[in-house]
Amino acid sequence: MRKLYTRSILSEETAGFDPLKLFSLWFSEAKEEGEAEPNAMSLATVNKAGQPSVRIVLLKGLIRDEFQFFTNYDSDKGQDIAENNQVALNFFWPKLERQIRIEGRANRISKEESETYFAVRPRESQIGALTSNQSSVVPSREFLEEKFASLTKEWEGKEIPKPENWGGYSVSPTKIEFWQGRVGRLHDRISFERLESGWKRSRLSP
Repeated sequence: MRKLYTRSILSEETAGFDPLKLFSLWFSEAKEEGEAEPNAMSLATVNKAGQPSVRIVLLKGLIRDEFQFFTNYDSDKGQDIAENNQVALNFFWPKLERQIRIEGRANRISKEESETYFAVRPRESQIGALTSNQSSVVPSREFLEEKFASLTKEWEGKEIPKPENWGGYSVSPTKIEFWQGRVGRLHDRISFERLESGWKRSRLSP
């Protein structure tokens, strides 16, 4: 299984000196291209035993130059972040033959911001957040469905409050790498590292 990457190039001129501006441009192009869930990103965490774990979450905004997502704070990822808030993100857009790797630190956003977002979620997703003790063992699928149905009936016609253990994180990036597939596996890799004076740009060997 091998793919020939011929779609585009990434030069220093097109990369510029602001990785967040470049991210926004690439993200817009991924949406325009019709990439499936362009806001889907891998989130890697490490637990207290040093075991890494990775899963897909959804980017919900680039707020104050930080990457924001939402989850259950008691989940495996939430517990990992509580113990070690250094995380990594990865976006992969195969139609554009691009990926973006991000390293940084994750911190909880304010309760007020989380409540604002929770209020505009689909009602089924709100009930789902109440239903699920994320990452915990359950006896069966039927158990979840029965609990979901019970909570749906309980909160019928009422405003659903945000669970205390649910909310958002913002990842403050310390390193961002842009990857553009090229012919002969001589891919373009341009990395930005955050320094006190600003972003340092470097080209990396593929």
